[in-house]
Amino acid sequence: MTEIENLKQQFADPPAEFSPIPFWFWNDALTEEEIIRQIHDFYAKEVAGFVIHPRMGMPREIPYLSEKYMDLIETAVSEAADLGMRVILYDEGMYPSGSACGLVVQQNPGFASRGLRLQEIPCDKGSGPVRVPIALSSGETLVSAQAVIKPSAGEAQVETAIVLEYENDSVSFTPPAEGNWSVLLFIETPSRGTIRGVHPGQDDGEPDAPLAADLLNPDAVKCFITITHERYYQRLHRYFGTTVFAFFTDEPDLLGRGHIKGLKPWTNDFLNELIEGGFHEQDLPALWFETGDSAPSVREAYETAVRNRLGRTYYKQIADWCEAHGISLTGHPAGSDDIGLLEHFHIPGQDVVWRYIAPEDGKSLTGVHSTMGKCSSDAARHRGRRRNLNECFGVCGIEGGWSLSADNMKWYLDWLFVRGVNLISPHAFYYSIRGERRDERPPDVGPHNIWWTEYGRFARYIKRMSWMMTGGVNGAEVAVLAGAKHLPWQIVKPLYEQQIEFNYLEESLLNTSCELEDGTIAIAGYRYKAVLIENSLRLAPSSLQFLRAFVDQGGVIIEWSPEGKDSANIGQVAVSRAEEVPEALERRLGWKHKLEPAAEAIRISRVIKDGICFYVIVNEGEEGYEGALRINHTGTAEYWRPWTGECEAARTLRTDDGQVVDLHIERRECIILAVDPASDEQGASFRSEQAKSKRDRDVSVEDLSEGWQVVDGPWTGELPSLSSWIHWEGMDHFSGTVVYERSLELADPSAWSELLLDLGDAHEFVQLKVNGREAGVRMWKPYVFDLAESAVLPGTNRLRVSITNSLANRYDGKSFPSGLIGPVQLMKVPHY
Repeated sequence: MTEIENLKQQFADPPAEFSPIPFWFWNDALTEEEIIRQIHDFYAKEVAGFVIHPRMGMPREIPYLSEKYMDLIETAVSEAADLGMRVILYDEGMYPSGSACGLVVQQNPGFASRGLRLQEIPCDKGSGPVRVPIALSSGETLVSAQAVIKPSAGEAQVETAIVLEYENDSVSFTPPAEGNWSVLLFIETPSRGTIRGVHPGQDDGEPDAPLAADLLNPDAVKCFITITHERYYQRLHRYFGTTVFAFFTDEPDLLGRGHIKGLKPWTNDFLNELIEGGFHEQDLPALWFETGDSAPSVREAYETAVRNRLGRTYYKQIADWCEAHGISLTGHPAGSDDIGLLEHFHIPGQDVVWRYIAPEDGKSLTGVHSTMGKCSSDAARHRGRRRNLNECFGVCGIEGGWSLSADNMKWYLDWLFVRGVNLISPHAFYYSIRGERRDERPPDVGPHNIWWTEYGRFARYIKRMSWMMTGGVNGAEVAVLAGAKHLPWQIVKPLYEQQIEFNYLEESLLNTSCELEDGTIAIAGYRYKAVLIENSLRLAPSSLQFLRAFVDQGGVIIEWSPEGKDSANIGQVAVSRAEEVPEALERRLGWKHKLEPAAEAIRISRVIKDGICFYVIVNEGEEGYEGALRINHTGTAEYWRPWTGECEAARTLRTDDGQVVDLHIERRECIILAVDPASDEQGASFRSEQAKSKRDRDVSVEDLSEGWQVVDGPWTGELPSLSSWIHWEGMDHFSGTVVYERSLELADPSAWSELLLDLGDAHEFVQLKVNGREAGVRMWKPYVFDLAESAVLPGTNRLRVSITNSLANRYDGKSFPSGLIGPVQLMKVPHY
C-alpha cells in the first residue's frame, strides 16, 4: 500500500483519540445509572471521551470530592475504560481553578488570595510634621509607606518619593514647603475574591461562594494539588496514563471573582522578589499613577514578574505533578494571547467564548481574541507538543442563550482547524437542563440540542480534521515575533486574506530554542526565512543581536513601522502600512500558492504529513468560491472532503512552474487538496480559461416554491406560499419539527449529470427523504441535495422535508426565522 493510500484510510476512519472531548456538565443530582446511560449515548454518537466538569447545580448531598462524589467519578471512568473512551479530569469545582471549591482556604485561611491595595493621605501645605496612624485589618501587612509629590489626582512624581519608616503603628513625615505631597500606604490584604462553586448558594455574590486561593504562594498551590489531584489519583490511579490522560486547569484568577476593587495581584514577600529583578520600592506608585516615561516599563516589569511567578508556582508545579503521574496538563490561562503561560502545558489550550470571534463584523481577523487559535497551536508547534486544545462554543450564540446554530459551530470548527488546533473540547454537554440549569452558560451543544441525532457527522468531521492537523508541520516560512502576552493581530490580517501562512514565535524562544541555519531560524522542525515585527524598540538586546545575525546570513526581517515611528536598526525592511507586508514578502520569498481570483475570505494551511502535501482550505465567508489554486510543485492531486470522508481526483492543469487546481468551495465548507510529490500522474484535466461552474453551464432551473403542504407539526395543511412559521398563528415561539411534502415530476432523470434540489433559506436542521428513502441531512446553507444520488424515478416522486428550528424560540422567547422559506429550485446539470 502506498503512503497516500495508507493516509487516505486513516483520514476516512481516524483513530478514536481524535474524537471530540466535550465538557460534560455534572450539574444535578447524579446517579450511576444516568451517568452510564449518558456515556453510552455519547459513545453511540462516536464521541469517545469527555471532560468531567463539576458544575453549579450539584446538590449538597454530594459534597465536592467526598466519597459519594468520588464513587460517581469512578463509575464514569470505569465505564469509559470498558468502552475504550478517554477522560480528562477537571481540577476545580467549578471555576476558576486553584481553590478546590474553597477547601484550600478552609484548610489554611492564610492561603486565601491576596492583593496590594493603595491608601492615600494628602498632606496640607505648611502643616508641619504629619503623623499617619496605620490601622491594619486582620491578615493585612504594610508593604511600603512613601511620601510623594502629586501634581494632580492621577499623577505622582516618583523621583521625589521618600520611603518612610514604620514605627509604633504609624509613619511620620514633614512635607517640604514646595509641592502637593501625599503619603501613600501600600498594604497587602486578602482580596476577598471568590470562585463559582458547584452547590446552591456558591455562585458569584452568594454568601457561600468559595474563597479563591493565593496562586502565587507555592504552599497554597501544593495544598491545592494535595486536596484535588492526589484525591483523584488515590481513587483512579489504575486508569492514569490510559483512560485518564490529562488534568484540565481553567483560567486561574489571581484575585478571584468579585474581589476588592483597585487591588494589584500580590503575595507574601513579593516586593523582595521584584527588587531582586531590578524593580525599586519607589516604583510602586507607578502601578496606580501616571509617572511619566517610566510608568509603562515599570508596569511591564511588574506584570512580567507576576506572570513568571504564576508560571513557576502554579503551572509548573501542576505540570510536574501530572508528568510524574503519567498524564498531561491541559486547559488554558485567562487571556486569549497568554502564549507565555502555555510553556508548561503538555497540551496547550485556549477557549472560544462569548462570540469574541464570529463570522460577522470582521471578528475573525481583528482584535486580541482573533489570535487565540494560533496561540495554542503555535505554542504547541515550537515546544514539540503533539496536540493543542480549544474549549469552544461557550455562550457563542449570535444573541446568547440557545441561539448557537450548527452553521456557526461548523464555522468555529473550521476557524480553529485551519489555524492548527487539533483537539476539540465542545462546551458543553449537559447532564441536565432541568430548571435553572438550562440557562447556565447555554447552550448544550450535544445531547439536548436539535442536532444530536446526527451528531456522529460532527464527531467524524472533528476526528478527520484533528487527525489531519496532528503529526505534521505546516508550511509556514514566516514567523511573527510575539511577546509572552502579546500576539500581533494587525500585521497578520493581510496575511490571512492573501493565504500567506505564518506562525507566532515567542521572543523568549529566540535565544533559548532557536538556531540560525543557512539564513533561516530553525526551531522544532520549522525553518523560517522571514520574521515580521511590530515594534523593534521593545525587543531585548539579546533578541536584537540574534536578529541582526539572522539578517547577516540572508534572512528577511520586515517591520511594520508607521511613518514617524522610531525603530532599532537591525537590517529590517520597513513598511508603513500592514497591507504592504504580503507584497514585501513575495518580492523576497516568492510564492508557494495563489488563489485565482483572489479571495479575502479563504484561509489556507499547507501541511506536510508523512511526505504528502495537504492544502487545508477553509471558506470563512458567506459566499461560495469558484476559481483555482496555483501551486509551485507537481504531483498527483486529489480532493479530500472531511465532512463526508470522500476522496476524488482533482481537476488540474500543468504549468511551467507547477500546476493549477480547479477549486470550488461552498459557504461553510472545508476542502483538503492532497498532493503526492512522489507520484506524478495527472488527475482529471481542465482548461482554466474554459472551466465553468455548474450554474454557468447550460443548467435548467425549475422553480418548486409552490405546491408544498405541511403534513406534520402544530399546524398542517396546504401552504399558499413558503414563509417562516413564526408568522403562522400560535407559532411565534415554537421550537420543534415541521414536515413538508411535495410531488416532483421527472421525465428521464438519467438525462442529467446532477439534479440539484436547492431549498434556499431554511432554518435550520433539514432532513430530506425522496420516495420514502433517506436522501441526506443539511445543517447550514446551502441546503442543496443531489437528487440523482437519491434514486429518483421517471414520473412522480415524493419529496419530504423535515425541518427543526432553533431551541432559542422556546427557551429564550425568541422568534428566529424558522422552517422552509425558499425559494426552492431544481437545477438540472447536463453531462460534460
